[in-house]
Amino acid sequence: MEKNSCDYCIHYSYNEEYECYECDMNLDEDEMIRFLSYSRSECPHFRYGDDYKIVRKQM
Repeated sequence: MEKNSCDYCIHYSYNEEYECYECDMNLDEDEMIRFLSYSRSECPHFRYGDDYKIVRKQM
């Protein structure tokens, strides 16, 4: 699996109401058009969601 896959993104979360995972980026209309027309395989809004980042800072 690629490192920039949605599964590893901080913006990809579970929606209990719809019982599925979804991207929770809040995009305006122009940003959504750019996002949907983005031809590369990488998402321009991807941020690696490292759950252990805070713990490492505390050590």
